[in-house]
Amino acid sequence: MIWPIVIICILLAGIFYVRMKERADKDRQKPDAGLAILDFGRAFPDEAIRAIHATADEKAYFVRLHDGKAGFMAAHGTHFVCHLIQAGRVNVGNAPSGRGLTVHFADFAYLNGVFEFSSAEVAAEVSLWLLGSFSPQSSLKAISAS
Repeated sequence: MIWPIVIICILLAGIFYVRMKERADKDRQKPDAGLAILDFGRAFPDEAIRAIHATADEKAYFVRLHDGKAGFMAAHGTHFVCHLIQAGRVNVGNAPSGRGLTVHFADFAYLNGVFEFSSAEVAAEVSLWLLGSFSPQSSLKAISAS
């Protein structure tokens, strides 16, 4: 008489385990903007994020920093690869769709790719961030001092 109860308990525990595992896997697959900000803050504690834009699939984030620099974060599982973009070390072009950018990082070629955004306006704003990071303040001051 006790065996049917044991079998039912084992089946219920198995169903519970499978459902919890599926829920945890689904949560792990989707990157989170909050986690991206935290990872960037740990990687670059002296940099303050002014604005952030995610790609359409939310697997990459571009950030505008407080001093005009730009940063990039790519999702890799449950963490992000964070990159501070150095002036002259990235090439940017339009994606064929018009809503994205083709980005080539000179220092980190494995991060290269075509990044699609939710709209053409967001892609244009991110491209301006990347272009704005190419005008170092020291060279501007040197030109105006001459």
